[in-house]
Amino acid sequence: MSSTTTFYVAVVDDDESVCRSLGRLLRASGMQPITYGSAEEFLADSKKPRFDCLVFDVQLRGMSGIELARRLVAEGGHAPFIFITAHDDAETRTAAQAVGCAAYFRKIDTGADVLEAVRRAAG
Repeated sequence: MSSTTTFYVAVVDDDESVCRSLGRLLRASGMQPITYGSAEEFLADSKKPRFDCLVFDVQLRGMSGIELARRLVAEGGHAPFIFITAHDDAETRTAAQAVGCAAYFRKIDTGADVLEAVRRAAG
């Protein structure tokens, strides 16, 4: 990753501790994370930058991460997205892959694995 390039990463998760820990991990790796507590909060942010990667929790209050990804794809969004979930099952993995995710993780997977996937997707 070039030192002159700042990668902007959105983290959309209704668990504050996940937003905090992912935000710290991304910042420590030289990226600029912006966290949101819901899909609706993300969509309502009129000042959000052009994101290089999006990290969505699958199960959010209100609109799900998969629904958010579908909406962004339908609107012509081009930023790659990664899903994380605490509720992993075959149906959810299939839905995530169908919408075109760059990676899919369980919340018990290591932060290093998620970080590497963000680097690959953003770069």
